[in-house]
Amino acid sequence: MNKFLVSLTASLALLAAGPALAQENQQSPEATNPNGGYSDPASAGTQKTNFTDEELKQFVEAQEGINNIRDEYMEKIEAADSQKKAQELQMEANDEMVTEIEDSGMDIPTYNSIATAYNSEPQVRNRVDALM
Repeated sequence: MNKFLVSLTASLALLAAGPALAQENQQSPEATNPNGGYSDPASAGTQKTNFTDEELKQFVEAQEGINNIRDEYMEKIEAADSQKKAQELQMEANDEMVTEIEDSGMDIPTYNSIATAYNSEPQVRNRVDALM
């Protein structure tokens, strides 16, 4: 369970850090704040938590692939000989993670919503854990 949370956090950090999320510009206005950053839907009480079993299965499938990508790239990033090379590797990992999520049948906003709910909503966490 702890390994899953650590990997989920690392995956989200990698996803959030790079420009690989072209979907950023497609989010609805209420998902962004006036300063151009992202609001926290969970803290605003607008976090979706009624995910279908299919969405949660897709999330688990995507997360397994993301864990593999994260493991592969963390070693490469740690061994990088420059900050620039580390950033390039991080962007590469982001691209692969986005592809992994999309290949599982999900879109990025849904994946991120489930990941956020997993960390903040016990009922979502329990449903996801039951599928692993």
